[in-house]
Amino acid sequence: MSEETRSETYAELASVGPYGVRPGHALITMVEPHPGHEYAYNRWYEDDHYYAGAMAMPWMYAGRRWVATRELQELRVPEKSAVARPVTAGCYLSTYWITEGRYDDHMKWTVAINKRLNRDARVHQERTHVFTAFQDHEATVYRDGAVGPRDFHALDHPYAGLILQVVDTEGPEERAALLERLRTRELPRRLAGSPAAMVTVFRPTPLPGDRMTYVKQVEGVDTRLTLLWFLERDPRECWTGHFADLESLGEGGGPGAGGRVELVAPFIPTVPGTDLYVDQLR
Repeated sequence: MSEETRSETYAELASVGPYGVRPGHALITMVEPHPGHEYAYNRWYEDDHYYAGAMAMPWMYAGRRWVATRELQELRVPEKSAVARPVTAGCYLSTYWITEGRYDDHMKWTVAINKRLNRDARVHQERTHVFTAFQDHEATVYRDGAVGPRDFHALDHPYAGLILQVVDTEGPEERAALLERLRTRELPRRLAGSPAAMVTVFRPTPLPGDRMTYVKQVEGVDTRLTLLWFLERDPRECWTGHFADLESLGEGGGPGAGGRVELVAPFIPTVPGTDLYVDQLR
């Protein structure tokens, strides 16, 4: 394909299809660098992969990295998690928003570019994907109604912390019932007066068959919800008073409306371009 033809193709692709700002989809990836490779992993992700393997791609329009120091890891529950084994695994979290309606387009690009990066030895191998999934947006619940940043601002706004929460149900119908209860009752109640400005709720989608072999297939596609709590305070400062009981989220609600919390994991934002917190992971 000539360069002129490629340029024309870009113009054609940009002229059709959705191009709103709503985060219709997300990539949420929690990774554990292997012991002794923490600095190398962080520099690779900061200096190369965050951009070449994510932000430079079409329709991925916002991103942020988060870190869990050992102190934050020790706040995680439950002790026996179906997501992280052990529950302290996964000290780095990256979150990305993808334009609604552009998931298939983005996936074609991301599979191709990651194969190229791997072939060119630009993929850091000394790491384990603990929880990596593309997800579809289901709901956003705001503490302050129409006041304040929207969900499409969330990865650019200087939030002081994030809580990743994963809830499993028995099946699709139970998940739908739980989602409705969380959206209309439980999350508004918990957000009121708390340091959390919003909660975004997603459901995982299966990865394509030609994904990279180091990323395992997504679990809980029909039964799982992923919640991101965006905090205006460092989670270490407000954990006991506001979030220590999040393991009970999803309990009750009547037959078929409950869920099992499989992970509650607090993080703070990384400082781009630095190795801040790397020496506090172990």
